[in-house]
Amino acid sequence: MAGASRAARNTVSAYRSDLLDFNAYLMGGRTALDSSGKSAGSSAITADHVRNYLAVVMRDASRATVQRRLFAIKAFFRWRETTAGKPSPVRAMRSPKLEKRLPQVLDEGGVKALLEAGAGATTPAAIRDRAIFEVLYSCGLRVSELTGLCWRDIDEELGIVMVRSGKGNKDRLVPIGEPALDALRAWRCATPAPVVPDAPVITNLRGGRLTARSVQNILSRRIISSDLDSNLTPHGLRHCFATHLLNAGADLRSIQEMLGHSSLQTTQRYTHVSVRHLKEVYRRAHPRA
Repeated sequence: MAGASRAARNTVSAYRSDLLDFNAYLMGGRTALDSSGKSAGSSAITADHVRNYLAVVMRDASRATVQRRLFAIKAFFRWRETTAGKPSPVRAMRSPKLEKRLPQVLDEGGVKALLEAGAGATTPAAIRDRAIFEVLYSCGLRVSELTGLCWRDIDEELGIVMVRSGKGNKDRLVPIGEPALDALRAWRCATPAPVVPDAPVITNLRGGRLTARSVQNILSRRIISSDLDSNLTPHGLRHCFATHLLNAGADLRSIQEMLGHSSLQTTQRYTHVSVRHLKEVYRRAHPRA
């Protein structure tokens, strides 16, 4: 489809899955995305077909899922319009507004407890796990960006990490703090895998690149051992990174650049998380608060 080559691999996979689901729904009414004999083909699909389908999806799915399904359907019909010259029945259809859900974050004390829970452990796994959490929090990385890091991406002298993002294919430079660099140095000494420039940084104990699911499982175990009442995910440490920077006075544009957000609007949601902090600052600082 048009634009697929510019989209991240996970996005293309999600769109394909969404279109297959839409196709399965349409097949129930003998109208499908292809003309395979039994179906009337995509020419028979109207805006009402799409609206009815999205209404079914909305019964059990979030608005974000419904929005993504509509994006995929629109992309299909844009492709059909480009290749076959047939007008799109959903060009003017609007996406549902997303719920304004605030990301869950730990306060600075909670993050400190999480990071220090494994302090003193000397096994390779414990040393690696500390490096995982330190880097996620220090740099605000997506978990896929963390697991995709290679040793050549880390410049210890400058204190900079080259983040090779699969989301929108936008690489960026992000500062990394000394505690995270210390954790990486310790892991570099403890890892059983060869440390060469193109080798992955975060690996399992056999030297293979660690998966995002494995990082999630490691974090879940660490939360339990830290006695934290939280269901924090690896992506939640990214939220902590942004919120704590904002609370300390960092400007939104800088946070946007470090997070790799293409739109400032995406970054602005962290201002809602910090409202309580900002009110407290106002109460303490303003002469007529």
